[in-house]
Amino acid sequence: MKILQVINAFYPPYSSGGAAYVAHNISKILARRGHEVTVYTTNVLSRNKLFNPKQNPNYISGVEVYYFNVIFYKPSFQVYFSKELVEAIRKNAVNYDVVHLHEYRSYISLVTNHYLRKRGIPYVLQAHGQLPRIMVKRGLKIVFDVFFGYRILHEASKVIALTRVEAEQYKSMGVPEEKIAIIPNGIDLSEYTDLPPKGAFKRKFNIPEGKKIILYLGRIHKTKGIEFLIKAYAYLINEMNFREAVLVIAGPDDGYLSEVKQLVDSLEAANKVMFTGMLSEKEKISAYVDSTIVVNVEPKNVFGLVPLEAAACSTPVIVSRGNAISDVVNEGKFGFSIKYGNVNKLAEIISEVLTDDNLLKEMGQNGRKFVFENYDWANSVSKLERVYEEVMHDKNNDTYRC
Repeated sequence: MKILQVINAFYPPYSSGGAAYVAHNISKILARRGHEVTVYTTNVLSRNKLFNPKQNPNYISGVEVYYFNVIFYKPSFQVYFSKELVEAIRKNAVNYDVVHLHEYRSYISLVTNHYLRKRGIPYVLQAHGQLPRIMVKRGLKIVFDVFFGYRILHEASKVIALTRVEAEQYKSMGVPEEKIAIIPNGIDLSEYTDLPPKGAFKRKFNIPEGKKIILYLGRIHKTKGIEFLIKAYAYLINEMNFREAVLVIAGPDDGYLSEVKQLVDSLEAANKVMFTGMLSEKEKISAYVDSTIVVNVEPKNVFGLVPLEAAACSTPVIVSRGNAISDVVNEGKFGFSIKYGNVNKLAEIISEVLTDDNLLKEMGQNGRKFVFENYDWANSVSKLERVYEEVMHDKNNDTYRC
């Protein structure tokens, strides 16, 4: 098949979020299986930085990638304006068997939908957790949905949900159940087969060998539950007098870092909290290996990858009960889920885990075994291939309607 993937930002800028990571992994596995995979994306590297690709196309893991120049972008509003990308979609989308759109509330989803609809080209849409109208910009999300979003969803040939929770979100937006395919994310297990030795991450960031690490890894954004974690950590060290652990916050700033640092200072935890910035893939795995517990308490998220990656490194996790990944954590018995906002309880669970070596070992073993048995990207891509084939079949039989 000739497959076109369309996304705001692609590898290497994982600072844009999990969608870039997902698109990269499914693209490279599809390419390994003999498909011709092309990615249309922008030259956005991070929230405040663009990069200049030396050439177009670029070939990454067997995937043909076009990084189109952005004239104007506002990541917080999902506005990535690239005249080059728009023109490429207008001219070339018809040459592909299937188009996979990895955006929902964004400018790129608008223009892609416009030209695909105009030319009668079917597409698969994956919202990557963007459907709920929560936390920030709720009014703008409602306006977008009313004027554009419902049409973008309804005109997709298929939509990809990561869990039953997200499938219900699609249905609440009026998408019929027969158009919804549930395909969970996976991880590239080849990266976790041979783990690095313990200690590399601690040495790099000058963390004493005897210190235990509580790790948050991800974008530093208001919706990620970082404030909840910091308050629980401050309670742990100041009220419970637990001084044997350092809190490491690893990831790129997504407009919230200054507020986070102010909160840390106000809670008298500045000397105990470390900010590493964005980590490379190698550093990320080393961070998981050296951490005692990984805390990912985003209140509303469809299916975060961080808990799976941590489990693949035999590191237990704590997640929010409102996060769909909590069902996976509970099924695999490799961590805890907690009601979002209960600061004292989160601190108590962290303390329990950090002081119980047998529990750490048991959960670590459970997690690695469970992830390796159930969350290989290859399984997810096989399901995705069947969705593509179904869309192609409908297209060839002229069942697609705009």
